[in-house]
Amino acid sequence: MTHFTLVHGAWHGAWCWDALSKILMARGHTVSCITQTGLGERAGELSPDITLQTFVDDVVAHIQTQDIRDTVLVGHSFGGIAITGAAAALPDRISELVYLDAMVPLSGVAPRETVAPDVWAARKAGAIMVGETLCLPPPKAIAMGLTDATEAAYIEARMTPHPIRTYETAITFNGLPNNGVPVRYIRVTDPIYPPLESHRQRAVEMGWPMQDIASGHDCMVNAPQALADLLLDKIHIQCP
Repeated sequence: MTHFTLVHGAWHGAWCWDALSKILMARGHTVSCITQTGLGERAGELSPDITLQTFVDDVVAHIQTQDIRDTVLVGHSFGGIAITGAAAALPDRISELVYLDAMVPLSGVAPRETVAPDVWAARKAGAIMVGETLCLPPPKAIAMGLTDATEAAYIEARMTPHPIRTYETAITFNGLPNNGVPVRYIRVTDPIYPPLESHRQRAVEMGWPMQDIASGHDCMVNAPQALADLLLDKIHIQCP
């Protein structure tokens, strides 16, 4: 039996893992899902004080308070940064890191610095105020690689504005992002998600095992069975 700790990306919440969690638990595994501060069912906690470190602290606190050990820590998209911070803080609690079409951060570098300047300028120009917090509004489902009308309606009804300071702040860590924890990268290919190309390339350059899934970026929504199969596939090289 394996325990999976699942960390969502921007605009999402623990809700995005519902289908995958049911599949993993039906196969005899245990699952816990984290919702980052200010998102999903925690949207009421939205605050201008939320930074990237807040998201790392969410993951660390979850693992510690739930006394989770020997877990496979999965981070989707923006969640790749939070699992990197957790690996720096709690490497002995994590059996494997899985970057699921995710950001692979550099220490001290804010996420916005990894986005093309014109792309970031457009995103910031479209930012909205939610109470006192400047946020990036949720995109359309097509941006997440979802074309099915039912799947699109599902995520568009649930996505929430994302605090912009998490893109404009950074985390710091020593050494490689995985901090010696076994690691692999799962990339989506149908369609590929262009904003993360530099992060996928970074994973390749570090020699991380790479697995492909023929789905959209939100593969936990439109291909949960295939994703479960990949997560349970232990035939891969575990990098130091």
